[in-house]
Parts: sequence; C-alpha cells; structure tokens
Amino acid sequence: MNARTLVIVGALNMFIAVCCGAFGAHGLKKMLSDEMLVIWHTAVTYQVMHALGMIAVALLMPKFGGAALNWSGNLMLAGIVIFSGSLYLLALTGTRVLGAITPIGGVAFLAAWLLVAWAAYKGVN
Repeated sequence: MNARTLVIVGALNMFIAVCCGAFGAHGLKKMLSDEMLVIWHTAVTYQVMHALGMIAVALLMPKFGGAALNWSGNLMLAGIVIFSGSLYLLALTGTRVLGAITPIGGVAFLAAWLLVAWAAYKGVN
C-alpha cells in the first residue's frame, strides 16, 4: 500500500474501532457476559493501536521508503482483520475455536513492528 492508501485504511479502521467501542460499551453491555466484553474491548484496543500504526507507517514512508514499510502496513491490516476480527466474532458468538486463529493476527502485528524497526535501521533517506 502506498502512503495515501495506508492513511485512508488506517482512518477507516479508526472509524470502525470507535463504532465498535461505542457498540460494546452501550449496545452489548447487557447482552454479553463480562468475559466476552473484555474480549470485545481487547479487539477494539488492538484495532485502534494498529490503525494508528498504519497512519504512522504512512508518515514514515517518505523518510524511510522501501518495501519494509509497505509490508508493515499490509501486515497491520491483516493483523486487524485476523486478530481483532476473530475476537469480535468470538465475543459475539461464543465460538471458542476462533481463539485459535487470533495468534496468527498477533504474529502479523509483531512482524509489522519489526519491519518498522528494520526500515528505520536501514534508513533509505
């Protein structure tokens, strides 16, 4: 993804995260158990962090450029879909097997941040 696309996707993910946070705090509060609300909150938190991360990566692209930051942004998006997505579904459905998918998204997040560090270390510009 180029910088413009990353900002757009990051901002849209922030919008979705705010909606999900509000929905969890107001709409789901009486429908889900405390345990499932904590899972929902974790999904929102990681979506927010990595949506902001995508925007940060976009801002770093002119400074460091290169494929590492492109991959990082893509991995952050994949992590949001897999990590937060599986937790949202787990909280809503109670299907525990979805928890087995969540770590794949976590690994995507870890790899994304290592790529940010690598891009800064290599310092194209």
